[in-house]
Amino acid sequence: MVQVYCKNTKENKRFPEGTSLAQMLSEFDCKSPYPIVSAKVNNVSQGLKFKVYQNKDIEFIDVRESSGMRVYCRSLYFLLYKSACDLFPGSKLYIEHPISNGYFCHIRKADDTEITPEDILKLEIRMKDLVGKDLPFHRYDVQTERAIKEFRKAGFEDKVRLLQTSGEAYTDYYTLGETADYFYGKLVPSTGYLTVWAIQPYHDGLLLRGPSHKDPSRVEEFVDQPKTFEMFKEALRWNIIMGLSTVGDVNEAFLNGRASELIQIAEALQEKKIVQIAEEIDRRYHSENPLQVVLITGPSSSGKTTFCKRLSVQLKACGLHPMSMSTDDYFVNRVETPKFPDGSYDFDNFDTVDHDLMEADIMKLIAGEEVSVPEYNFVTGLREYNGKKLKLGEGRILLIEGIHALNPALTSKIPESAKFRIFINTLTGTLLDDHNSIPTSDNRLLRRIVRDYNAGSFTARESISNWQNVLDAETKWIYPYQEMADVMFNSAYLIEFAVLKNHAEPILRSVPQNCAEYAEAHRLLKFIHYFTPVPDKEIPATSLLREFIGG
Repeated sequence: MVQVYCKNTKENKRFPEGTSLAQMLSEFDCKSPYPIVSAKVNNVSQGLKFKVYQNKDIEFIDVRESSGMRVYCRSLYFLLYKSACDLFPGSKLYIEHPISNGYFCHIRKADDTEITPEDILKLEIRMKDLVGKDLPFHRYDVQTERAIKEFRKAGFEDKVRLLQTSGEAYTDYYTLGETADYFYGKLVPSTGYLTVWAIQPYHDGLLLRGPSHKDPSRVEEFVDQPKTFEMFKEALRWNIIMGLSTVGDVNEAFLNGRASELIQIAEALQEKKIVQIAEEIDRRYHSENPLQVVLITGPSSSGKTTFCKRLSVQLKACGLHPMSMSTDDYFVNRVETPKFPDGSYDFDNFDTVDHDLMEADIMKLIAGEEVSVPEYNFVTGLREYNGKKLKLGEGRILLIEGIHALNPALTSKIPESAKFRIFINTLTGTLLDDHNSIPTSDNRLLRRIVRDYNAGSFTARESISNWQNVLDAETKWIYPYQEMADVMFNSAYLIEFAVLKNHAEPILRSVPQNCAEYAEAHRLLKFIHYFTPVPDKEIPATSLLREFIGG
């Protein structure tokens, strides 16, 4: 017998060795308004078919928790793939990236044609049919060489390259009926769990939407993001041109000695985009309605600081003289900062910024006046005036950086012709394999963990603990305005994970197993294990990546 402690009910029960989590769930009276889809066993995410042979702590999870949502969505990917195989034998599925509160997918049929809206309707009907049959997902743990042979036979060269370069002795994969697939995390026990989803035509493919995080009983609301889609498309196009669509491709390139070349290409691509943005700003500055204010924003760890410095250099190369201010310097005094219901400070709230004062100062600058601008003292929590003055004259342009820079309420009185908006994000174009996209926030979380740790600001455990609050704030205060941008800049670095791996692994291993944050640390460690490491000695000192790894 084994003893199991359930964190949900705070009780211990004894079970025979080899009892599955699904069987245990029926014995614990877990109060959840939504179906349980997975569990954390000693703070490691596991599927409900996981069998227990030793004493464990268990926490059952529904889709409101991020690890549960990942389990649900992976299972949806397999459901979609199985349906495509049944309807269009020999077809290829590409799950490319998250967009518009869903996942953009391509299905290319055996005759090399794209699917039609009528095909998507057939897919929806077939997926619902498989859900109604409640078919089980079977998991197999085999020697990696055997898995490679099976996937090569099935034509999955993307998975073959990934597994060949992973260095793992054993690999697990899943089957649904006679269809096999590989995923880097767990699935739900059966198709009957997958009752909340929708698919629809989207651009030249389809959009697969899962449950809403706030209310998992309904499908996530569709929000069209055409500019963000184009930024993803641009990243994917470059990866295809270079033959680096998946992590296996990138790993092989490193093993063949191409790391230095890829670093140079990554830097050149980013610098080319920054030059294009600077030239457009210069063109607008010299237009009939001169541009005067550049507004720059992006989510946490997207690289705003380095981007602003590099943009300033390129603007100077155009003959302009950029001047900078930050929304952070207009923070209200800490005692006036808005608070959450629990009494803690809501530092991401729009009203944390004295936006009336900031807009008034911007208006004075545009009118040609000299303005004394504040600097916020984060130690004392006070806004101070230390003699910093700005004045816009001939050839001078104002750069304003901060999480609220694109919020229309910050610059509502400033003429539209005088403003140029830039949104920076980190959109990973490379896929783990054709059926496993990389979450866009994983770049930023790893960057933040490494930077916080190296700066002595926070431990990995603290960075992980606060990450969900960061994401919630971005959803509320930043992302609603991204499509208003005049231009978007993708700060994702082509070989980023391979470089971050060397820095992140020892930091993530410092997270204790007996804390809740270990689950995310364990997931990230497993994820970056797929990448062949690359030393950072050839990363230029001016690289955006240096903002996070140092040097």
